[in-house]
Amino acid sequence: MVVETTTLPNGITVVSHAMPHLASSALGVWVAAGSRTELPTESGISHLLEHMAFKGTSRRTAAGIAEEIENVGGEVNAATSIESTSYYARVLAGDVPLALDILADILQDSTFDPDELGREKHVITQEIGATQDTPEDLVFDCFQEAAFPGQPIGRPILGSVDTVSGFDPAALRGYLARQYVGPRTVVAAAGKVDHDELVALSREKFAAYPDALPPKDAPAVYVGGEHREERDLMEAQLVLGFRGSSYHGGDFTTAQIAASVLGGGMSSRLFQEIREKRGLCYSVYSFHWSFEDDGLFGIHAATGEEDAATLTSAIIDELQRAADGITEVEVARARAQLRAGLLMTLESPAGRAAQIARHVMFHGRPLPLDEVVQRINAVTAESVRDYIGHTITTAAPTLSAIGPIGRLQGLDEIAGRLGAPLPPSAVAAAPKRRVRGARRAQ
Repeated sequence: MVVETTTLPNGITVVSHAMPHLASSALGVWVAAGSRTELPTESGISHLLEHMAFKGTSRRTAAGIAEEIENVGGEVNAATSIESTSYYARVLAGDVPLALDILADILQDSTFDPDELGREKHVITQEIGATQDTPEDLVFDCFQEAAFPGQPIGRPILGSVDTVSGFDPAALRGYLARQYVGPRTVVAAAGKVDHDELVALSREKFAAYPDALPPKDAPAVYVGGEHREERDLMEAQLVLGFRGSSYHGGDFTTAQIAASVLGGGMSSRLFQEIREKRGLCYSVYSFHWSFEDDGLFGIHAATGEEDAATLTSAIIDELQRAADGITEVEVARARAQLRAGLLMTLESPAGRAAQIARHVMFHGRPLPLDEVVQRINAVTAESVRDYIGHTITTAAPTLSAIGPIGRLQGLDEIAGRLGAPLPPSAVAAAPKRRVRGARRAQ
């Protein structure tokens, strides 16, 4: 496995993984700027900018961008997340220069035509409306906001109708100039690609890319809390979660293993107990989201009104049992699943390009496979038990619930069952209603 890295004079990092046995290449530009790098008045601008990048440059129309890449059988797309935005393409190896030229063009010379901008803002307001009408998606936005209230990291990626409606070309250009700078940008490629050629092309195509230092992001401060929204639905969408680990946390890999043991598949504890044995829901799973300086550990499930409280109690019971009873057999299975997923990523040039780009953005270097596997193998059943026990008791829980939730327990009851503190907002709202563990939140 050959992974090469070069830093250009303007701060852009070029990283590639050569897979010479392939006929295609996946390449892209990853920028460490997303919804958490936005000012309050800019909520949703990262996502809008991603859309507008494909709406025309001084050299290409919107149709021309699509036609050029599809004329050679390639494809181009983009995505916005909380901490990054990516613009990527997959082409045959001989068309790498064309793909990189298109990506460089849309990131440096987009015209942000007012008519195109008006249409795209309308499209995104419809997308926001669709999310509001999709509780299984909305419940996660509300979960993030409840965990990090009043913070950029807690705001939805799409923004709001009010903020998106107010953006003009000047706002897009200002955000682009401030955030899309060399030290925050990675050009990554995997597949049949020559690193020296990629560096030369990147140096040429991004010659005018700014080398300014990026602004410092507002730190994430996990608080915890709840969002409850009564709706006339067949099922209640529930997410119960806790503070997790950052990318740089010493327990990052342990948290991944813990999520897999608890609810990472059909053999997991939550699936076997709650779905298979008790039939309380169709789907239940756990997840761990890491960010630069914090993280979230959570469980999602959906069930009918009459089972909502029973389901939540069953999840709490299983969390507590896991903190005491996870076995080495379960952890070995989870380690195998994580290793397999890691190795399977190496079979996809698109997946590998995204992986090494993320490594560079968040770790400053591509992590060697052996190092990652060593970290996975070092996780023990004892460390997983300790992690779960610590996670569910030392920080306030976060609950997001949408649907027929009239019978669902209050957050104070949930925290009391777990032996966890309440978030400050809950303590202030109900100062006379004490539960076990709430005193620590004061």
